[in-house]
Amino acid sequence: MSAVLKGLVLSGGRSTRMQQDKAVLHYVGQTQLDRAARLLAEQVEEVFVSVRRDQTGEPVRAKYRQIVDAESVQGPLAGIFAAQAADPDAAWLVVACDLPQLDAKTLATLIAGRDPARLATAYRSSQNQLPEPLCAIYEPASAPALKAFAATGRNCPRKFMINSDTLLLDQPNPQALENVNTPEEFRATSQALGAATRSIRVQYFALLREQAHCSEESVDTAAATPRELFLELKARHAFTLPADMLKVAVNTEFADWSQPLQAGDTVVFIPPVAGG
Repeated sequence: MSAVLKGLVLSGGRSTRMQQDKAVLHYVGQTQLDRAARLLAEQVEEVFVSVRRDQTGEPVRAKYRQIVDAESVQGPLAGIFAAQAADPDAAWLVVACDLPQLDAKTLATLIAGRDPARLATAYRSSQNQLPEPLCAIYEPASAPALKAFAATGRNCPRKFMINSDTLLLDQPNPQALENVNTPEEFRATSQALGAATRSIRVQYFALLREQAHCSEESVDTAAATPRELFLELKARHAFTLPADMLKVAVNTEFADWSQPLQAGDTVVFIPPVAGG
């Protein structure tokens, strides 16, 4: 009998090359983390999000059932180890949060092709034929093998799959597993998905400045209006003020929350004056 299949979105990475949290990036109307969790929820009964210990209160992640990454290993294995420790009897369908073109067919095909007798089931890359370990099913029996692998000082799940009993399937959609790691890749992928990005300068005052830990920043965003931009930044910086308590200015002029944004705009979110 096959082990029950649970879903895990890996979101504990530090997004160093992206220079901002990849999990909360918006592409077409939702964050990457929300989209990945929704796709998984359509395929399995329970979905969890792997997080670093310092991310547990981050607003986008806080909406989900969390599993804190293991501290004994680095990289994606930290999330996989933690999930297997949380439920050793389950098989885990693991996906990275930075796959903006992941689709339901890719997940359904993986599940349909699963072989519970193997340690893992994964796709082979359409580019180099190597295993794709961050959209894959890890069976319960893979846990001791992964620990033995990590004990040798290695933490690359792809190398684990290359040297283990892994079933490899052909991808139904080669673009589905292309991850996005840099601002340039983010802009290109957003445009491909029909959500053109633009560079916006944002300025903060008072409480917003304290919570953003900066007075201004340049943001590459697909947000079309100040309201969409604020919701994106609210998720990123954990702003506690709702949009309805603020005023917004675009290029030094007070603006409507639905005003279209243009590349190069300067947006200021203005909190209420204390005691006013």
